[in-house]
Amino acid sequence: MADVIYVVGHKSPDTDTICSAIGYAEFKNKLEGNNLHKPARAGELNKETKFALDKFGVKEPELVKNFGGKRVILIDHSETKQMPDGCDKADIIEVIDHHKIGDIQTTRPILFHAEPLGSTSTIVADFYFNHKIILTKSIAGLLLSSILSDTVIFKSPTTTKKDEEMAKRLAEVAGVDAYRYGMELKKAKSSIKGLRDEDVIFADFKDFDMFGKKVGIGQIEVVDPGEALQRKEKILKKMTGLLTEKGYHAVFLMVTDILKEGTDLWAVGEELAEIEKRVGKLFEKNSMHIDGMMSRKKELVPILMEAYK
Repeated sequence: MADVIYVVGHKSPDTDTICSAIGYAEFKNKLEGNNLHKPARAGELNKETKFALDKFGVKEPELVKNFGGKRVILIDHSETKQMPDGCDKADIIEVIDHHKIGDIQTTRPILFHAEPLGSTSTIVADFYFNHKIILTKSIAGLLLSSILSDTVIFKSPTTTKKDEEMAKRLAEVAGVDAYRYGMELKKAKSSIKGLRDEDVIFADFKDFDMFGKKVGIGQIEVVDPGEALQRKEKILKKMTGLLTEKGYHAVFLMVTDILKEGTDLWAVGEELAEIEKRVGKLFEKNSMHIDGMMSRKKELVPILMEAYK
């Protein structure tokens, strides 16, 4: 369809990227009375996202390998290093996001909606309620899944009252208990059994341009850190290889314990001493434990931005 508008999130898609894309595409189609908006993905789905789609009976979005020449709405990101392939040659007509404003540029004015919330799907849910557009059980369930995922069942410091309010309303429509379902969702994602070392690193991975330095940050959420620790040496070796293979200044992996609420930060690359100064702890064998750290966006990224100035 020549006029199709793809709604797509960042590379290495997580639950919020996929579910907010599905939800926003349906919202736009209902709002405008057409069927032009189509959710898409730029990579493979993780276990958590597959669990959510299966739970609410929704098909995964189409995999599009290159968006060059296509009409696109970017969702859940505005960093050029996170954009799917070809988006630099796409006609970007909207951006919907909950992260810091990135370095995206457009050739003309567009709708750019960003709010400091725990999840992009909170924004999308708010659109539905404000426009009085009926939410199906499946879309409500997916948007709820995103909020629970990104806020780590409301434990992340990124969580706002609006996230909690939208989650409560969505849970009523979806017919689930938010906390119980959130634990089911996280358990589906927490095991790394059967994953290759590179799949562990890239399961939820984002690239950042930090003052001209390419920095990659992955995050896995676990209920049993021991499973990851057994593979630490091999995973760190793979991370080290990325420095030369992909030209990273540094690569980090957050191994976040969602029950004890803290993160083992694994790190390879340059200027790690600058990070130590700002955290007040030392890396031991490329790792440090940071009590209470749950969020890449709100807690780790600001530290790294200061360290790599």
